Amino acid sequence: MPSTPGSAGPTAATTPPPSELPARVRRFSRGERRIHRATAVLMTVCLVSAACLYLPQLAQLVGRRHLMVTVHEWSGILLPAPFLAGLASRAFRADLRRLNRFGAHDKEWWRAALRREKGPRPAGKFNAGQKSYAAWIAGATLVMLGTGLPMWFTGLAPLTWRTGATFVHDWLAVAVTIVLAGHIAKALADPESRRGLRTGWVDRTWAEREHPLWRIK
Repeated sequence: MPSTPGSAGPTAATTPPPSELPARVRRFSRGERRIHRATAVLMTVCLVSAACLYLPQLAQLVGRRHLMVTVHEWSGILLPAPFLAGLASRAFRADLRRLNRFGAHDKEWWRAALRREKGPRPAGKFNAGQKSYAAWIAGATLVMLGTGLPMWFTGLAPLTWRTGATFVHDWLAVAVTIVLAGHIAKALADPESRRGLRTGWVDRTWAEREHPLWRIK
């Protein structure tokens, strides 16, 4: 039904004018932020303890190899725990669905990123780079867990399998370190993105510029 002169109309009735919109929008729930922090702590402990086991300089400095082995084993086995606990959160499950869905706009985002084109790139709540990172780190964690268990419980597999598992585990750890360093570098270059993970809220202007396809509430 068309609106009559003087009436607000359907769109105006549901969407306030830009001047009345809140300056900040909710990006992450408290539970999601805790999941990210717990995962970050466990991953850091895992990598640092691994460095203390494999780098001679750190191994000599720290000593107590058996303790480092124990810390590394348990931080690795607990790494999926925050994710599994987070499945109880509706907000976390909703974001998992967003991260798991790639569309045509994600291909366009990657093309623009690889060409280093400046300006806005099409992205929903998560851009294609964030989706790819999440998928890669999830897969790497599973492989690290799968190759680490035969090294911990030596009776699970024959020697040849354990040798192969060790090779994959060690080199994948190097790849994880490099990818995490890139992830941290991107976070350091975007203060507003870090604010979203620290406080749960981001600037509306930033959200509309960096994630124009995100249906902001």
